[in-house]
Amino acid sequence: MKNIVISRRYAKALLLIGKEDGSIDKYREELETVSGLLDKEKDLAQILCNPIYDFVQRKNVLQAILGKLDVTRVMSSFLLLLFDKGRFGFLSSINEFYQKLADELKGVAHASLVSATALSSEAVEKIRSSLSKLTGKDIILDTDQDPSLIGGIVTKIGDLVLDGSIKTQLLNMKESFKRGESV
Repeated sequence: MKNIVISRRYAKALLLIGKEDGSIDKYREELETVSGLLDKEKDLAQILCNPIYDFVQRKNVLQAILGKLDVTRVMSSFLLLLFDKGRFGFLSSINEFYQKLADELKGVAHASLVSATALSSEAVEKIRSSLSKLTGKDIILDTDQDPSLIGGIVTKIGDLVLDGSIKTQLLNMKESFKRGESV
């Protein structure tokens, strides 16, 4: 729980800096690049975050990486601050929060759509459009398939779940029968 609070705080701070200097998207890209590199290169992340190695040498490695990646001065300072404060291990979580906050600022929401069978691109677009109207935001829709739904779809946007699956309808009918209700 503590790392969530810390990650959100650092992400918000970087977002505020990005709002001030108009570089939200640039910072988003750079943060994603560095975070992605460390997610991919686990050994490198281990070296940078492990206090068993010399602090100065680890910081030099980080500075060399940032130089090669050619990140902005603000991003370099931000990442070095995380390192100095012992928060560099939270980078992946900070990146996730930053991406979400930047999307919210732009009026973009992420949603997932799970269907029993593959949907046509037209059907997916209609659903995306409907969700956009419902929320008032641009929707980025991730689609997936789950044959256990039998039919229908399940859509999630944040905490909102719209379950129109046959599986859920059958379960609801079953519960109604158990309670002696007529369907």
